[in-house]
Amino acid sequence: TPQTLINIRPVVAAIKEFFGTSQLSQFMDQNNPLSGPTHKRRLSALGPGGLLCECVGLEVRDV
Repeated sequence: TPQTLINIRPVVAAIKEFFGTSQLSQFMDQNNPLSGPTHKRRLSALGPGGLLCECVGLEVRDV
């Protein structure tokens, strides 16, 4: 069976760690119906593997 071949616990632990502690993970506001699409459109160039706050210029901040 697949359960005997693959140990899923490390995968589940990595997913829980990312969504629980990562800078790129946020809770979505469920009270306002318009906040859902706004939340899904957010994109960050900062965080792990991204730009540093000290190096961000005006061209990066321009929307």
